[in-house]
Amino acid sequence: MRQFFVAGALAIGLVGVAHADDAALKAAIASSQRTPAYVQRDGARHPYQTLTFFGIKPTMTVVELSPGGGWYTEILAPYLRDKGKYIAGSASPDSSNEELRGFALKFQKKMAADPARFGKVKVGVFEPPAHLNYAPPGSVDMVLTFRNIHNWIALGHGEARKVFKSAYDSLKKGGVFGVVEHRLPASMTQDATAGTGYVHESYVIRLAEDVGFKLAAKSEINANPKDTADHPNGVWALPPTYRNKDVDRAKYKAIGESDRMTLRFVKP
Repeated sequence: MRQFFVAGALAIGLVGVAHADDAALKAAIASSQRTPAYVQRDGARHPYQTLTFFGIKPTMTVVELSPGGGWYTEILAPYLRDKGKYIAGSASPDSSNEELRGFALKFQKKMAADPARFGKVKVGVFEPPAHLNYAPPGSVDMVLTFRNIHNWIALGHGEARKVFKSAYDSLKKGGVFGVVEHRLPASMTQDATAGTGYVHESYVIRLAEDVGFKLAAKSEINANPKDTADHPNGVWALPPTYRNKDVDRAKYKAIGESDRMTLRFVKP
């Protein structure tokens, strides 16, 4: 049985029970067209439970901030293709930052290679702190981000706040901001730049509430109590990165992927 908290009260049960069964979402996740290495991570990332917890529907306009290699894009773009809209908040292929430009070009190439799945994907420029132009104000039903908040914190508190404010501004009234992030235990000291990749859940909540969001629910869908969050090279010591290479690899494999918070915020 999974646990999730709603508006300060504890509700116990399977997370998906709170929403109607979504056959279209299940089909997108089960698609044979997904990258096999991505599919192997479903057991750690729980895409169906996570997205239904956020309350996604196929008619929504959904932004994903920093989609990376397109792990969730492979699910969200086909799911939203016919009735909704998927917007990838990504760096620009014309970025002055060489690394970001490379990421953007790789993502663009992936979209262009499969128009049947990705032909309707819209790309909005998301390159904090300077460029947050991924969607018009009040135009979006849901903004999602997966394991990116530590990167925004590294830019400074004020810059991270701007990103949260951009999500708030892009959403319609009643819109949802869904967050998954590596979780630092409350008993451990938060690094000001989140250099380990781990972040206090309370800090993420404060950032969101500071720009106007209300915490609607939090879930333990992506929790991992085996993760002590004190590894050399931080979260990247764990799979799938294994930054420490063969050093303690068996230990990190046994731990699995990081302990993660899963939070649903709403724009009042």
